Amino acid sequence: MSLLEKLDTAAAARKAQLPDGLGAFGIPIEETYSATEARIGGRRVLMLGTNNYLGLSFTPECRQAAHQAIDQEGTGTTGSRMANGNYSGHRALEKEFAEFYQCRACIVFTTGYQANLGTISGLVGAGDVVLIDGDAHASIYDGCILSGADIIRFRHNDMADLEKRLRRLGERSRNTLIIVEGIYSMLGDQAPLAEIVKLKNAYHSTLLLDEAHSLGVLGATGQGLVEKTGLIKEVDFITGTFSKSLCGIGGFCVSNHPQLDQLRYVSHPYIFTASPSPATIASTRAALKLLRDGQLLRERLWRNAQHLYASLKEMGYQVGPEPGPIVAVMLDSPQQALALWNGLMGDDIYVNLVLPPAAPDGKSLVRCSINAAHSLEQIDRVCETFSRLYASLER
Repeated sequence: MSLLEKLDTAAAARKAQLPDGLGAFGIPIEETYSATEARIGGRRVLMLGTNNYLGLSFTPECRQAAHQAIDQEGTGTTGSRMANGNYSGHRALEKEFAEFYQCRACIVFTTGYQANLGTISGLVGAGDVVLIDGDAHASIYDGCILSGADIIRFRHNDMADLEKRLRRLGERSRNTLIIVEGIYSMLGDQAPLAEIVKLKNAYHSTLLLDEAHSLGVLGATGQGLVEKTGLIKEVDFITGTFSKSLCGIGGFCVSNHPQLDQLRYVSHPYIFTASPSPATIASTRAALKLLRDGQLLRERLWRNAQHLYASLKEMGYQVGPEPGPIVAVMLDSPQQALALWNGLMGDDIYVNLVLPPAAPDGKSLVRCSINAAHSLEQIDRVCETFSRLYASLER
């Protein structure tokens, strides 16, 4: 089979899942009105498919900071951090992130994907081991592949399985990086961090926690799962992204280990990628301040999330293990998920459709992302639509 024929095979598989040519993926957003509404085609749509958890995308502070940076520094850096792309704003943001987490240092990457790719591939290599959760994000898995380390998956949030695999490694556990996530992006559940830390310490391993979906969401100041659990000093490396609660694009790694700075000299994704634009850095710095002081935003977010989660569960939908900003409805077949997704779009409600193999356990998902800017009236409207559609699903 030629290279192009392989792509034809992939296209055929995709078409089989979307038999009517449904454009559920990569839908063009024609116009964005606010943190909760946009135009798709000729329709004004309620957005429940973004990761805008704190609803900061239209805040005046972030927009003004971005405008000012463009006026003063131009549109892009045109170089990597190792060349000409190391602006004062990049260094200031690293300092502010380190202070936010009360850590020794921070490295800013151009995307959240590259934060995992660059950190993991810089920390481990051939002969080392990475133990990753079975539901780990693609950026984590790809970082492990790039590193050349031995990759071992343990069952999702299964501490008995994690310990069994650590025990089997013997002395190699000392050269093992355990990687988990604060909130998992598909089902919205959280890692049992206290148990993971105990195992990490018992087997003298190293722990990396990806707080991409938990930054801004968990903890009094929004640090994430490390703050909620009080275990920040027990986690060796924390990675995350600017593209969710911070409403930008970019990523970071913070740590108290002095060796973190060495990643700047060995991490290819850091060395060979142009640095983030001045506007992105400026808006992220403004958003980080709002996030840190955003207790009221977090309260609104959790009010909305718990309301939707409880309502869907009461209706009879199979939802994720616990409430959170990601509320996933699990369906047994792609056809059921497509029908539900279509029904929601018919009522001008946009959510994410996730089909196998991206969805866990062979299920299909309709994935809702809640944010602090959603009004109770909007959440009620979503609940009413889900309730009406429940009876029409083929079961």
